[in-house]
Amino acid sequence: MRREIIITEDGSSSIYLPDWNENYHSKHGAIQEAYHVFMQMGFFYFLKTNPSKKSVNILEIGFGTGLNAFITFLEAKKRKVKIAYTAVEAYPILPEEVNKLNYADRLYEGALKAIFQEMHELSWEEPHHLNENFELTKKRQLIQDIDEQEKHDLIFFDAFAPQVQPELWTEEIFQRMFKSLKAKGILVTYSAKGNVRRAMQTVGFRVERVPGPPGKREMLRATKPF
Repeated sequence: MRREIIITEDGSSSIYLPDWNENYHSKHGAIQEAYHVFMQMGFFYFLKTNPSKKSVNILEIGFGTGLNAFITFLEAKKRKVKIAYTAVEAYPILPEEVNKLNYADRLYEGALKAIFQEMHELSWEEPHHLNENFELTKKRQLIQDIDEQEKHDLIFFDAFAPQVQPELWTEEIFQRMFKSLKAKGILVTYSAKGNVRRAMQTVGFRVERVPGPPGKREMLRATKPF
């Protein structure tokens, strides 16, 4: 499938899929969206509601450009929290595309650009320690093949939009997410669609609508009861 590098409204890059008319990140700002959805409403919220936790297991659905993993790496370092980060991706982007992404510069972390590139170059299916706070494991697999039990504290659900890939937003998929979370675990996603919320609720999640990122009124945060 064709992919084009674009610049979003906050100056950060993203990838556009013309055949689907779909972006990897919000056109209103890739970094803005990632920080709001996955950091503020996900990671920071989890740390606030679990103040005694000094280590967090995170599962990302859709490694994509690596932006979510990179900002989590930065925040783990700042907050001195140990992160075991697992990212699932069936169709990795190409090295020449990685080289055109400007996240390290836009985040004023140009000295860490090599870390961002390394994330994409690391071998699959095995853990890699990037520093004392961050371990990354990339899995090249379909979301439908995830089969884990009570392993993760937090899920960044960043699949392509429901109107593009509806098969990734079903009760079956969210049942897999529910099983993979520990009790009190949290899933966050940019989507706020009613059918997505109902699918989450059907499998047992407690779901809330929370403020969305720029350009989007709401998003969803789901918690696994204990």
